[in-house]
Amino acid sequence: MIFLLFFKDYDPNKDKRFVGSVKLPNVIRPNLKYCVIADAAHIDKCKAANIEYIDQDALKLKINTADKKAKDLKKWAKKYRMLFVSESLLRHVPKMGGPMFTKWGKFPIVIQTNENLQAKIDEGLSTIKYQLKKVTNLGLAIGNVKMSEDQIRQNLIMSINFLVSLLKKGWTNISALTIKSTMGKPVKIY
Repeated sequence: MIFLLFFKDYDPNKDKRFVGSVKLPNVIRPNLKYCVIADAAHIDKCKAANIEYIDQDALKLKINTADKKAKDLKKWAKKYRMLFVSESLLRHVPKMGGPMFTKWGKFPIVIQTNENLQAKIDEGLSTIKYQLKKVTNLGLAIGNVKMSEDQIRQNLIMSINFLVSLLKKGWTNISALTIKSTMGKPVKIY
């Protein structure tokens, strides 16, 4: 399910563009591919939970210092929509292609040593990011067709309330709100 927003009385050139992310109550895209850049402790947890991972040494092999565009690293990172990193390896991320991850919009999310790995991954999969660019409309995923109506409603209400809190004038800046399934007709809700 896609959530489409249309703004009024909002000039992206003059007004401040907003950026924000919110964790929704339900996982939006359960089939999203992700990988954990893991230390020794998280490698064991990843193996037990059948989660894709890569260790620090294997990732360093993908980095060629002569290659300024990091083609091997990009080819590897392109397979995944989200990356996670163990807390102990966070300070090594800049050496392991951190600027490139930032440039591609895939900077890894930190997993603390004592955190539940699957819970952190579910949190990452249920987080949406609002980022207004140069256009006055916005579209983002709030659910999938397999979710119940109640789950979609919970995600929709949470995302709308967060969006309204980001806007300068609140509801007066919103022209229209529409939800749409992939092949279905759009339904205007505001």
